[in-house]
Amino acid sequence: MLMPVPDPVIISQKKRLVERLRKVLPANAVIDDVVETRAYECDALTAYRCPPMIAVLPSSTREVSEILRICHEESVPVVPRGSGTSLAGGALPTADCVVLGVARMTEVLETDYDNRFIRVQTGRTNLSVTGAVEEKDFFYAPDPSSQLACAISGNIAMNSGGAHCLKYGVTTNNLMGVTIVQMDGTVLKIGGAHLDSGSLDLLGVICGSEGQLGVVTEATLRILHKPEGARPVLMGFDSAEIAGACVADIIKAGVLPVAIEFMDRMLIEACEDFAKADYPLCEALLIVEVEGSDLEIDAQLALIMEIVIAHKPVAVRESASAEESARIWAGRKAAFSAIGRINDYMCLDGTIPVSELAYVLKRIEEMSRKYGLAVGNVFHAGDGNIHPLICYDANRPGELETCEKFGAEVLKLCVDVGGCLTGEHGVGIEKRDLMSYQYSPEDLAAQMVVKDVFDSKWLLNPAKVFPLTVSKPHRSMSFAAE
Repeated sequence: MLMPVPDPVIISQKKRLVERLRKVLPANAVIDDVVETRAYECDALTAYRCPPMIAVLPSSTREVSEILRICHEESVPVVPRGSGTSLAGGALPTADCVVLGVARMTEVLETDYDNRFIRVQTGRTNLSVTGAVEEKDFFYAPDPSSQLACAISGNIAMNSGGAHCLKYGVTTNNLMGVTIVQMDGTVLKIGGAHLDSGSLDLLGVICGSEGQLGVVTEATLRILHKPEGARPVLMGFDSAEIAGACVADIIKAGVLPVAIEFMDRMLIEACEDFAKADYPLCEALLIVEVEGSDLEIDAQLALIMEIVIAHKPVAVRESASAEESARIWAGRKAAFSAIGRINDYMCLDGTIPVSELAYVLKRIEEMSRKYGLAVGNVFHAGDGNIHPLICYDANRPGELETCEKFGAEVLKLCVDVGGCLTGEHGVGIEKRDLMSYQYSPEDLAAQMVVKDVFDSKWLLNPAKVFPLTVSKPHRSMSFAAE
C-alpha cells in the first residue's frame, strides 16, 4: 500500500510549533510522536477518528494562555479536550490541530462551606468534586453517567446533566463562575462566588458553548448539603408507552422526585447481566427516587404510588437499605457500558416535552423496524432527555450510515414534537448538520456572530456545532483577514 507523502509545509509548521511550545511547557507536556498522538484521535464517538498534529497537557491557566497565544500567532486550530467522554464527537481532532487536554489540571483551589462553593481546575473529574466535600456532608449535584471519568471542563462545554437533574438542574444551574482563556491567550474571569453577576449573562453564553469560545481552566461550582435521606423505587410496566404515560402523569401532578429514570427491556437485561442490580424483568422499568426526611419520603411516595397504581404496574419494589439503593443506581450508571459489551451502538441525545414521551417511544419502535436496527432506551424521563441506543455492526458495510440515518430521524422527531436536538451531550459533529433543522438562518447567524467576537479566526474546536456550508463565509472571512 502506498503511503501518502508528508506535506513539507506541514512538517515545517509542526517543527516550529513544537519548538515554541517546548519553550513554555515542560518537555513531557508536548506530545508530537505520531504513535503517541493516536491516543487523542477520537472521543467516545469512536466511529470517527483523526490523530491530531500535536497534543499538549498544560497544568495551569498560565500555560493554557501561552499555548493559545502561540497557536493564534501560528493560525493553528486548537481542540480543547477534557476526559474524552463526549458522545457527540465534541473533542474530535483535525489532522492540522493541537489537542489541548486539561487532564493534569485537577487541583481544588478553594472551598467555602459557609457560602457553599468550591473552586477547582477543570480537569478534575465530576465525581471527585463531591469526593472533595463529602466529609462535610456536601455534594456537587450534576451527575452524568460518566461522572467517574468525565471532566468538569467537558461538563461545562456540553452543559451536562445526569439522573438527578430533575430536581437540581444541569451544569448551568450549578456553575457560579469560570476562568476562561480566549484563543489569543487573553484570560477572563466571569462570575464568581456570588449568586448572580451584573450586566450581560456571559456565564450563560459560555456554559454549553462546546469549546467554541475559549478554554475554561477554572470553575466555581455550587455545592449543597446532602439530604437527610433518599429512597429509590423500582416500577415495572408492560410497555414503554405505559411507562412514558406514567412519567407524564407524575410530572403533571406537580410531584417533584429527585430523579425519574427509564429503561426498556433490552437495557434491563443488559444491565442486570452486567451489574446484578436485581431489576425486575419487564418491558419497561422506572427508577423513581425521592429524598428528605423519612416522613417527607413517605408522603411523596404515597402520592406517586397513587399515580403508578393507576397505570397497572407489573412490579413495584421500594429500596429497603442503603446497599440496595446503591445497587439500583449502579445498574443504571452502567447502562452504556452494559450495552457496549454486547454490541456496537450510537447513543443519541435529544429532549422532548414529557407529555410526548409515550408517542415518541412508539415512533422510535416503528423506526427500529423500518431501519432493521435494534434500539434500546435509557434516559432521564423526568425532564424528557432521551438517550436511544441504536445498535449496529461496525464491521458490516453500510450499517453505520443506516444507523446515522435512523438517528437523524429520531432527532428530527424530537424537534417536531417541540423539543430540541440535545439535552446534555452537545452538538459536536454528530448533530452539526441537523442544526439547520432546528434553527433558522437568522438564529444560526446570531450564534456565529458570538463566535466571531470570541474567536475571530475560527480556530477553536473547528468543524463542530455549525453546519459547514452555513459557517463557510465566517471561516473564509477570518482567514482572509490574516
